[in-house]
Amino acid sequence: MFEDTRSVLLGALLVALFLLRKYLDFRRAAASVNNLPGFRTLFSDRFVWFPFRVDGVSPGLQSEVNLYRKYKDFKEAGWDIMAGVSAFPSSEVTLYLADPAVIKDVIGARARFPKPMGPYRILLAFGPNLVASEGEEWKRQRRLVAPAFSEKNNRLVWDETVRILYDLFDNVWGKQDTVVVDNITDLTVPITLLVIGVAGFGRRITWNEDAVAPAGHKMTFKDALNIVSRNLFLQILFPRWLLRWGTPTMRRFHTAYHELGQYMQEMIDARRAAEVKEERHDLFSSLLDANEGLAESGEKLTDRGLMGNVFIFMVAGTRSLRTLTSAHTLAYAFILLALYPDEQEKLYQAIKATLPDGRTPTYEEFSSFSYSMAVFNETLRLFPPVITIPKQSAEDTSFTTTNAAGEKRTIPVPKGTFVTVHTPGLHNNPKYWDDPEAFKPARFLGNYPRDAFLPFSGGPRGCIGRGFSETESIAVLTLIISRYRVEVKEEPQFAGETFEQRKARLTKSKLSVTLFPERAPLVFKRR
Repeated sequence: MFEDTRSVLLGALLVALFLLRKYLDFRRAAASVNNLPGFRTLFSDRFVWFPFRVDGVSPGLQSEVNLYRKYKDFKEAGWDIMAGVSAFPSSEVTLYLADPAVIKDVIGARARFPKPMGPYRILLAFGPNLVASEGEEWKRQRRLVAPAFSEKNNRLVWDETVRILYDLFDNVWGKQDTVVVDNITDLTVPITLLVIGVAGFGRRITWNEDAVAPAGHKMTFKDALNIVSRNLFLQILFPRWLLRWGTPTMRRFHTAYHELGQYMQEMIDARRAAEVKEERHDLFSSLLDANEGLAESGEKLTDRGLMGNVFIFMVAGTRSLRTLTSAHTLAYAFILLALYPDEQEKLYQAIKATLPDGRTPTYEEFSSFSYSMAVFNETLRLFPPVITIPKQSAEDTSFTTTNAAGEKRTIPVPKGTFVTVHTPGLHNNPKYWDDPEAFKPARFLGNYPRDAFLPFSGGPRGCIGRGFSETESIAVLTLIISRYRVEVKEEPQFAGETFEQRKARLTKSKLSVTLFPERAPLVFKRR
């Protein structure tokens, strides 16, 4: 009995000492940033097994909550920088930034603030690539990939987007005066995948051709890519054997993952086997040609390295081509235009001013569609595809920020501190944006706070495919709105909802590789 009691007391003492040590480490971590207000939690937002927001447990900033909270956490903290201090598995500090000047310094200093590679493991699904690399490897990837993004490719993007939309109008929607789309991503995702098919990989497909899986495949290219991109987190959480034999969602992801790998390998093999390699301006051909040219220097990528970059071209999780990111941004844009008919009418009138006779817009007129670009940018401001951009301090330094009263505060930043650009907080900071929660595209027609707008990141690691994304998106917005008025689909179960309730329902989002709307049924009516 005595021995049992002593064992229990010894165990209790060890637990108490462990908790005391954790508490002291936690206090020291908070003191290292001068006890800056913010989150005090058991786990950090990097703890993938608990991505939810629960006070005192996790800040949940890698979830959709981050989008909905916008600038509110910073307002409550009182500063444009706030600190997250977590206790487990070890005491860590994360500084969240909504201060444009500090963010500009962090983004521009790649050596001082490299990105921690842990959060990017999800993008290594098919091999090393430009986004999920750092240091000398990043430079090598950049040298290979950069030449593919050219003016010739942007022109190809515009021309093929126009062709794809005319195919939609003529052969899918046809003579229908009213087209019901039960979920707007069911329209925008196929558009962007057809665009990347030809402008990215020289793979021209019509709407009707991509409805059935080709011989030797269980899924279409479009379906495989869509399933993988939305469920890529499963690759990190579960071993492959469990994905193969687990839940229906796991099994479907496992099938899609292998199907997508097969599609990419087939594209690589077909390009290499072509007897006549004519000059082509799609990204994939440019990438393969550039890779072959690196054989003598020893920098040539393996097929796995090629597939890694091909995957990034398609899924674009962070700052690369942003294919599905373009699809999701377009989805939010159509939702907002349906919710704000006055803004939609302004866009329509601006388009008609450039195209009074309804003719086909040309790439040379791209800059004339300034209101289309304004709608696109305002959508990116309200719904940034990547809601956090992680960095880590490589040296001891400090940040100086301000509060609502204009008072300054200097915050020490010890080496190793995690630093996260908080995009929704930045894009809704009332010091720089008037009425930040409102949808006002016109704010982008004149001077706007460029340092407070970071949808494509910036600095040396800025989005290499920004031109591709903008070109495709402006063509889609311009052509569809010139022909169709978009409205919210009326559903009887939501008959009594207020405008704010409707807006919240249609913009309810999920976060996988990028942010996307959960479900938004819209109606397109011929003008």
